[in-house]
Amino acid sequence: MESLLILGRQPALGLAELESLYGAPATRAIGTQAAIVSVDPCILAFDRLGGSLKFCKVLTTLDTTDWAEIEKFLVRVSPGQSQTMQPGKMQLGLSLYGFNETVKRITATGLSLKKAVRKTGRSVRFVPNQTAELNSAQVIHNHLAGPNGWELVFVRDGPRTIIAQTIKVQDIESYARRDRERPNRDAKVGMLPPKLAQIIINLAVGRLPEAALQSICEIPAGEPIPTPILDQKILDPFCGTGVILQEAMLMGYGAYGSDIEQRMVDYSLANVRWLSNHYPVSDSESLFEKADATHYKWPQQFDFVASEVYLGRPFTSPPAPEIIERTKSECQLIITKFLRNIATQIKPGTRLCLAVPAWQTKQNHFQHLPLIDQMDDLGYTRISFEHAGDNQLMYYRPNQIVARELIVITRK
Repeated sequence: MESLLILGRQPALGLAELESLYGAPATRAIGTQAAIVSVDPCILAFDRLGGSLKFCKVLTTLDTTDWAEIEKFLVRVSPGQSQTMQPGKMQLGLSLYGFNETVKRITATGLSLKKAVRKTGRSVRFVPNQTAELNSAQVIHNHLAGPNGWELVFVRDGPRTIIAQTIKVQDIESYARRDRERPNRDAKVGMLPPKLAQIIINLAVGRLPEAALQSICEIPAGEPIPTPILDQKILDPFCGTGVILQEAMLMGYGAYGSDIEQRMVDYSLANVRWLSNHYPVSDSESLFEKADATHYKWPQQFDFVASEVYLGRPFTSPPAPEIIERTKSECQLIITKFLRNIATQIKPGTRLCLAVPAWQTKQNHFQHLPLIDQMDDLGYTRISFEHAGDNQLMYYRPNQIVARELIVITRK
């Protein structure tokens, strides 16, 4: 069985995340914005995916990309398909990926489908497009993933067209709540988005064990999906306000964090308490302590390391080259000392995902840390992905100077 996923703003991160969790053979990129994952949709853990926006069920594949032919097909089959839905007003939406059709043309197709369905006696509302694809907020607001919702997703796959139906979209309200409503935030140490924290964790843990692959199809409709309890613990040695470990707890992992500043440790503890009061997680498996990651000996056991390490100074305008070099040297020293320190405390094969700094000196051109090319000398092997190049694992916005470069490594 297959699932179609619509990827986020930086698709390579979503592809690497899927490959990490489900393996390269089960993952296939479709165009520039989608992926097919060959796993049972009932066990695809969509809620933990930071790099995928929509989770869709594949309905059919057409051997054409001609929109007129696709529209004819839709007008022919949609009335019958609409009758399989429960009674009530139907909400219809269309999203196109990889096509060059105008919003006017998409709207015309939607109105044709609406007319065809209404001939069956069914009430239907078409959600108008402002762009070729509907965003998550539009899908949620118009209940397009609900019992009477029908968002049809069209993805160009070479000479063919995959037609799918959206089953679920990212819970943008929950992401915003976890990002903005937690009691302690600190812009000076960076505002790590929860979605990026999820990606870092998923790259750190690799293939999901059987215990994590619970079937959501066995849970009655309307009931919350319970958090799996995984017998694994994640260490974040630069935990800051605890964003990575809060997301790890929501996935069912034990949380182990440390930071050189007591204030950050206190912030993390307060944020974990807040999380426990608002989400079905337990903080009994969480531990935070003050520690310098460059020489501390962590007394507790852990299975993976997922961390946004020291990023150096934040910049709001392009700095002089000598300032970048000075900042780069400082970051290189701290992160190298950390990697040498933790190497003596982890078993061979232990997997780490670190978000390290890179500096955007001009549009889409970056300066990287030298340690990126020194992993072998430091006692680590870098993991590369088939569906995303090493140089694509960058999280940044167009005008952002300090980017986050994700590196996935294992202890030799």
